Amino acid sequence: MAIVAAAGLAASVTGTTAGAAARTAPLPASGFNEPAAVQAENALTARTAAALGLAGGEQLVARGIAADPDGTEFVHYDRTFNGLKVVGGDLIVKRKGDTIRGVTYNRGAKTVGVASTKPALSQAAALGTAARSAKFKATSNKGALIVFAATGKPVLAYEVVTTGTKADQTPSVLHTYVDAKSGAVLAQDDEIKTGTGNSMYSGTVSIGTSGSFTMSDPSRGGNHTTDLNGATSGAGTTFTDADDTWGNGTTSSRQTAGVDAHFGAQLTWDYYKNVHGRSGIFNNGQGARSRVHYGNAYVNAFWDGTQMTYGDGAGNARPLTSIDVAGHEMSHGVTEATANLNYFGDAGGLNESTSDIFGTAVEFSANNSADPGDYLIGEKININGNGTPLRYMDKPNKDGRSYDCWSSAVSGADPHYSSGPLNHWFYLASEGTGSKIIGGVTHTSTACNGATVTPVGRDVAAKVWYRTLTTKLTSGSTYRDAREGAINSAKELYGADSAQCKGIEAAFSAISVPAGAAACGGTTEPPTGANLIKNPGFESGAVNWTGTTGVITNSASKPARTGSYKAWLQGNGRSSTENVGQSVAVPAAATAASLSFWIRIDTAETTGSTVYDTVKVQVVDGTTTTTLGTLSNLNKSTSYVQKTFSVTQYKGKTVTVRFVGQEDSSLQTSFVIDDVSLVAG
Repeated sequence: MAIVAAAGLAASVTGTTAGAAARTAPLPASGFNEPAAVQAENALTARTAAALGLAGGEQLVARGIAADPDGTEFVHYDRTFNGLKVVGGDLIVKRKGDTIRGVTYNRGAKTVGVASTKPALSQAAALGTAARSAKFKATSNKGALIVFAATGKPVLAYEVVTTGTKADQTPSVLHTYVDAKSGAVLAQDDEIKTGTGNSMYSGTVSIGTSGSFTMSDPSRGGNHTTDLNGATSGAGTTFTDADDTWGNGTTSSRQTAGVDAHFGAQLTWDYYKNVHGRSGIFNNGQGARSRVHYGNAYVNAFWDGTQMTYGDGAGNARPLTSIDVAGHEMSHGVTEATANLNYFGDAGGLNESTSDIFGTAVEFSANNSADPGDYLIGEKININGNGTPLRYMDKPNKDGRSYDCWSSAVSGADPHYSSGPLNHWFYLASEGTGSKIIGGVTHTSTACNGATVTPVGRDVAAKVWYRTLTTKLTSGSTYRDAREGAINSAKELYGADSAQCKGIEAAFSAISVPAGAAACGGTTEPPTGANLIKNPGFESGAVNWTGTTGVITNSASKPARTGSYKAWLQGNGRSSTENVGQSVAVPAAATAASLSFWIRIDTAETTGSTVYDTVKVQVVDGTTTTTLGTLSNLNKSTSYVQKTFSVTQYKGKTVTVRFVGQEDSSLQTSFVIDDVSLVAG
């Protein structure tokens, strides 16, 4: 160890797959070796796909595996369709031994195929659209056909990767998804996640080196740090030194920034290894290469496999790497290797907050007296010029832009601000409501619902979130999914009746994430007056619902009553039938039970007295199907209307509530349903 002076700068499916088998696998794009378990799993994906009953043309590609001590495995898969990558087609298979115990599909999409893989838009046109939307001069602009299933019904699209440098000198590797029919930009995601930091405050620290002397750490998988010598890309040259004393804590030494990056990588490796049993970003025992760009305006550091960078671009020529920021940036790589959360929508906020959570956990774990743990992000840099940090976890809105509480508006915000509610959750779960001094800083937090939250502790909250990230979330997960996943993770780790589970649940209620199916405690029957419908507003996609693929959507073409998702039946303008339904247990003790929902109907049918298109409200009880009511094109409305039906006759039974839409051969009618409830009293 070198001494450094003044540096620091689900749906359930049962099936069978064969046991493990070895194969030789190519290196993934990151250049890291696949863990042996992933290699073995990729030899068996055809059997797994068959066991899951995936549609023709769909193939699985294993991305990562999380394993419990009892042998239960959670395997993250991506999908291809007819040889095309499917963005948003990922899923998690829960398995023990050779038996599949459950599967979680991203956004509930079991099938991700498209009718045709022949584009109407030329690749050249897609490249041009992406280059214009990048808003920087591209050094490379390449595209390929994919299936885009990340935000709605799967569509054929181009994924265009535009590489270049932004005006503030920040490198960019921008992925733009362009509809291969309309040419519309569907989404954008930059590989380089931008943050800020300044780590000339950690005092004298020890870093792992080797040889005589290089910034390479064999004890941590070969973590090594290179100097890009003014470039913004490439491998760089590994830092070397004559006496193993590196940097001087100022920008007069190029090594100072290298120490920052290397020290941060070291601390992050140690945290994940010691706390979560994870060996490196990709859990393959291989260290990261930290690359330092020492420019005129600022210093960047970014890590292979994660492609993070940070700097303020404001003429501040100083190393911008603090402990929490280093942990934050490298944790983006852990997210990429596990849930692979999108960087847009709710998932974007969850992605960014995950890095804040683990960056904070790394800072506490480091126990550095010069930079003690707190719940402020980038507090050492004075990026705002007034001594304030970049973000506050105890009250995110103190920065003037982040959200304290979840609402449907959060999904449309920049991920750095939509991260606020989950940051707030982590603080409340860790420290509770009220005021206290932590790391020499006064923190004060209140719950969005006015409740008093009793903390379960930072270590518990971090372990619950790590399990949620690695075993429950997929690329398009929402805040509702996060609540479901965290409560179920807490149950698995600590028990359903534990104080830890109840504290995790209370903290999600405290940031206004609505309750779903998951709950702590031993109650088997919902309390009187509770909504028995799970995912009633469809905001978790197709979770808990079955029926026609693509009916549950957040398409902007039809507004939701609340949130952004709804069930959109028909609207095809051709002969077709679509349905959506959910199994519900109606309590035997109920004296009354009613089914309610909100519906909006628009139609192109012009004859005022003839029924052409219908939606039926049905209850399926065993082999008996009863139609409670029928609505048609004659019931068209310009706004949502609530409908209510009695279902008291089904008390003591488990039935399926179903909506079935049917359309004739021409002229569309759209039946849009939202906010379904079944209440028993």
